[in-house]
Amino acid sequence: MRILFIGDIVGRAGRAIVLDRLPGLIRDQKLDLVVINGENAAGGFGITEAIYRDLIDAGADAVTLGNHAFDQREALVFIERAPKLIRPLNYPPGTPGRGAAMVEAKNGAHALVVNLMGRVFLDPMDDPFAAIERELSACPLKQAADAIVIDMHAETTSEKQTMGHFCDGRASLVVGTHTHVPTADHQILPHGTAYMTDAGMTGDYDSVIGMVKDEPLQRFLRKLPTGKFEPAVGPATLSGVAVETDDATGLALKVGPVRLGGRLEETKPAFWQ
Repeated sequence: MRILFIGDIVGRAGRAIVLDRLPGLIRDQKLDLVVINGENAAGGFGITEAIYRDLIDAGADAVTLGNHAFDQREALVFIERAPKLIRPLNYPPGTPGRGAAMVEAKNGAHALVVNLMGRVFLDPMDDPFAAIERELSACPLKQAADAIVIDMHAETTSEKQTMGHFCDGRASLVVGTHTHVPTADHQILPHGTAYMTDAGMTGDYDSVIGMVKDEPLQRFLRKLPTGKFEPAVGPATLSGVAVETDDATGLALKVGPVRLGGRLEETKPAFWQ
């Protein structure tokens, strides 16, 4: 199975490059499963139903979220009728929506997509390790799902790496989101799970984590907010990670970074055409 995970879409610039490039990538690279983190897609904070629909129409098979999942209040309602929109699994019981979803891939296979949120330097949540243990026990790779993709939305490298090793051999891909900078540690872990600490953001990199630079500069230099954060609107880079899995095991055979367009040096996996 050929999988593409696209890192955090930030604002209009990020949405634009995904809507422009994704259909062609699906066609040219024969992608079977596309998962996108969309938690910053609406003005940098949250997601709307219209944006979710646009991403699905462009070819996304699932859209994950994170700590901004419900910044757009409408998400509290429409998430219940959006079966491919996935908020963190370790939200407290009773939170609207779902933390995992079984989706049908473009080749007819079944993929479990899970969203988790870390607890270090973020709002206190339920234990993500206990949550994913229950999910993987209930839906083992190749017994109940042909592929399993886990989006670990977290601040710290250590928490993301620990989750990768915790799930090694039981998931096709564990990928970090939230810090908006692509890391160079893509690898296949010892037991066959593809891993990358952060997929990077899909947005304008002439910015501070996707936001216009002026306001962050004011806050860091003078400790005074002078306005609200606004997404940068220059040419965006589509950032993510691509994985090819073994159909017999669901584990990774190949992994490579993806960076297309915008300011960053273009990078494509060696196994893409």
